[in-house]
Amino acid sequence: MEAYVLDWLNVLLRWLHVVAAIAWIGSSFYFVFLDSSLTPPADERLRREGATGELWAVHGGGFYHPVKYAVAPPALPPHLHWFYWESYTTWLSGFALFAASYLWQADVYLIDPRVFAWPSAGWAVAAALAWLVVFWLAYDALCRVLGQGPGGDRRVGVGVAILVAFATWLACQLFAGRAAFLLVGAMLATAMSANVLVWIIPGQRKVVAALRRGETPDPVHGQRGKQRSVHNTYFTLPVVIAMISNHYGFLTQHAWNWAVLLVLMAAGAAIRQFFVLRHGHRLGKHPHPWPWAAVGVGLIAAVIVALRPDGASTAPAASAPPSPPQPQQVLAIVQQRCVTCHGDALASRNVRLDSPEALRQHAQAVYQQVVVLRQMPLNNVTGLTEEERAALAAWYRAGAPLPP
Repeated sequence: MEAYVLDWLNVLLRWLHVVAAIAWIGSSFYFVFLDSSLTPPADERLRREGATGELWAVHGGGFYHPVKYAVAPPALPPHLHWFYWESYTTWLSGFALFAASYLWQADVYLIDPRVFAWPSAGWAVAAALAWLVVFWLAYDALCRVLGQGPGGDRRVGVGVAILVAFATWLACQLFAGRAAFLLVGAMLATAMSANVLVWIIPGQRKVVAALRRGETPDPVHGQRGKQRSVHNTYFTLPVVIAMISNHYGFLTQHAWNWAVLLVLMAAGAAIRQFFVLRHGHRLGKHPHPWPWAAVGVGLIAAVIVALRPDGASTAPAASAPPSPPQPQQVLAIVQQRCVTCHGDALASRNVRLDSPEALRQHAQAVYQQVVVLRQMPLNNVTGLTEEERAALAAWYRAGAPLPP
């Protein structure tokens, strides 16, 4: 019953998390597009009021005319829409999902003794939680120390890139590959949400409060908020690839998994730069940003080539048996390597493999998870060998024969 409840908790939290993330990232993408697509107002009245940019758009059968005031409009309206619950809901639902999936069963999901032998599951849980906090503190300190004066943004960018690279490498030395990828995505997402909570929204509130008092707001609040907002923009695609790539064992279990993840995240940042500059290019503000897209696609292609099955960078696969294994041999492999988590005592994900009928029903899923994705057994906790994976592959390709 506990496994069944956890499965439902995972489904519902994942649903909430994905919907909230779509809303958050979608609004981020929209405002970057809007900021890059604004043109000087054509209306003299708007210019006199202090408007610095406008955009005419058509959508859903209507016309929209957003106008930007770099400092403040002539009079603040009584109601302002604040964009922050998208961020908070994404982080809270993501953390709840992380707790239900990884922290609740840390000895299975968080720890891989072949990577690092934690003294106990409690130590691994404490380290994972500290990971999120320490990264935020280090990132925030870099922004405070290096972000001042001319060239501050460039210095911060280099410093943050080095910090992310080190944290990614270290995570892959301490946690199971799948958990390490997720933790890297979570630490970046935590920094993004903390930027909203600690800097962006409080700064905007101070600006609004000053304007309502009839005072000139301190420009530092806008500068800090803009800096952190730009960082969040470039974190988005690296976070997404870190989160989704942890579902693919051929990435998380690679000997150089940390380097694979870093290259994929760098590709995401380059592709994001392409889209950021693309909007301005259409207005003649920038040269065409195609080189950034080429860099991103090139990095992804390099990973695909480097990880190809016949490449030198991957471990040599065991030779497939000359003929499909006997059904009893397959049943023995499944009984020894899979039934621990998919049997009568514990039917993980409501999947049982402890009978020929059950194995026949889930044959395609077994092939996908064990052979194609190499995701199961999780962290290979039961010690499935390459020869046994090859035997299961040959069995499935032969039609998955089993005794009646």
